[in-house]
Amino acid sequence: MKLNLVPARTGAAWVRSGLKTFWRQPLAFISLFFLLMAVISTVSVLPLIGSIVAPVFLPFMTLGLMVATSVACNDNAEGLGQTGQLGDAQRPTGSAMFVAVFGAMRTEWRSLVVLGVISAVYFVFAVMVTALVDGGQLMRAYLLDDAITPEVMASNDFQLARVLLMCLNLPLSLAMWHAPALVHWHRVEPVKSIFFSIVALFRNFGAYALFVLAWFGVFLLAGIAMGLVATVLVGVGALGAGGAAVAVGNILMIGTALVLAAMSLSSTWFTFRDSFDPN
Repeated sequence: MKLNLVPARTGAAWVRSGLKTFWRQPLAFISLFFLLMAVISTVSVLPLIGSIVAPVFLPFMTLGLMVATSVACNDNAEGLGQTGQLGDAQRPTGSAMFVAVFGAMRTEWRSLVVLGVISAVYFVFAVMVTALVDGGQLMRAYLLDDAITPEVMASNDFQLARVLLMCLNLPLSLAMWHAPALVHWHRVEPVKSIFFSIVALFRNFGAYALFVLAWFGVFLLAGIAMGLVATVLVGVGALGAGGAAVAVGNILMIGTALVLAAMSLSSTWFTFRDSFDPN
């Protein structure tokens, strides 16, 4: 395995490939994303341990969506670096995608758990660091399930702690970007996969920066479009449709955000495929 250096414009190509592949099997991608999110959300609400255990499942979600994308575009371990060209007759079924996803999870579950435990330990450390900013209010909310009053939530220290936590979690996101895929397709040890993931992101910084910016643009345009729809529905509500129109608008906004999240996570397969050469 060696690292490929790609031009910055490749980032936009990754986004286009992700969007195109998603629409091969949109229901399968959405179902898989919601299923994995439901598992993580269910675990996260467990008393005391939920917020600590939930990060353990994030590598499973990352690998699952990458495997689903590789199946949808007809890529595999031998075809890394070459985009699959599928006609309608070759379009994969949703069941084939699910079988491949859960097969990969079953095969690599030990390595994925190791990555998940590393994620959980880092997350707990990051949450504890925020205590230096707000006196431990955010830490107690996350780790001890303490209730947060509206006054505390609105305080400057608490908001600063939330921003700090987001910044501290950024290195974790970079480290885990390719790690699950590396342990699956290239049989890299979990700790080494984290190192290689970070190296790939920095060596191809231009492409990844454009990838993130392009997805930000997609989210922004979709948000504007849904905002206009919600505004129209609110106007309808003011004319007598009541709160139902507002509720529909909110559902559309949330649903669109979740679908876009599924799209963006699915497209990470292309970033991995073009960044690493299996030969």
